[in-house]
Amino acid sequence: MASHPLTWLDVFAAGPLAGNQLAVVHDADRLEEETMLAFARETALSETTFVQTAGVAGGTYRSRIFSMNGEMPFAGHPSLGAAVAVARMRGERRASYVQQTRSGKQPIEVEFDGELTARASIRQEKAIFGERPDPGRVFAAAGLAAAAGDPRVFPQVVSTGIGHLIVPLASGSDLDSARPDTAGLKSLLEEYGCATLYLAAVDVDFGRSDARGFFVNPTGLAEDPATGSAAGPLLALAAKRLGIAGLTVTQGVTMGRPSQLDCTICDERVVVAGRVEIIAEGNVHLPD
Repeated sequence: MASHPLTWLDVFAAGPLAGNQLAVVHDADRLEEETMLAFARETALSETTFVQTAGVAGGTYRSRIFSMNGEMPFAGHPSLGAAVAVARMRGERRASYVQQTRSGKQPIEVEFDGELTARASIRQEKAIFGERPDPGRVFAAAGLAAAAGDPRVFPQVVSTGIGHLIVPLASGSDLDSARPDTAGLKSLLEEYGCATLYLAAVDVDFGRSDARGFFVNPTGLAEDPATGSAAGPLLALAAKRLGIAGLTVTQGVTMGRPSQLDCTICDERVVVAGRVEIIAEGNVHLPD
């Protein structure tokens, strides 16, 4: 067994003990994938991040992101949280990093505005617009009537590092009414290679959106309090179909973990930013 520094954070937090929780394990070069997956399941969080030495030119560090299902090519809140955890370990109040993930290299900015509070932003990969699944099947999996869909924008698979099924809705009340069917959702996400079903009610006039993200892990249906890697594709789709240049996304409210994700477009790539709170620091003992 070897001791590894551990940082526990709340990412995209709209306030104390809000946002999406993340565990970051440092000095993880020698950890086996089986150990990383086992610890991700031990935390039971949506994702857990392991920081390793960068293996590509220009990379500051390598971020290995694991859900309870396995390693992910990219994820939003683990990227921001890991960057803040790295800055804290290095004693840097302000930093610019290049994170290496399986999906590529992503520039990240970190700036602390308190002892344990920071703001971070990540420039995600260029948007890839994928398939448009049958809307009837999509809304059935979401537990909604087809009339709940935004008539201006069809559901579509969009990726800025990892694919999500983005589903614009007509109103916030439809968003609150969503009751996904676990089996139907699992089948849909697996068929289209998506991480989440991301439901969003977009207010074009005010550049705001309420959103909910659903996925299936080994314990069943789960809701995500903040999904940075889906908020990016949401803005990319809204920009293409509705002409929006920025979105402030609110998520996690119904879970009691309110989150805010600030999204803009810079040089054809989405930048997603938010507040990060360091909640705990210590050590974890894992087999090398």
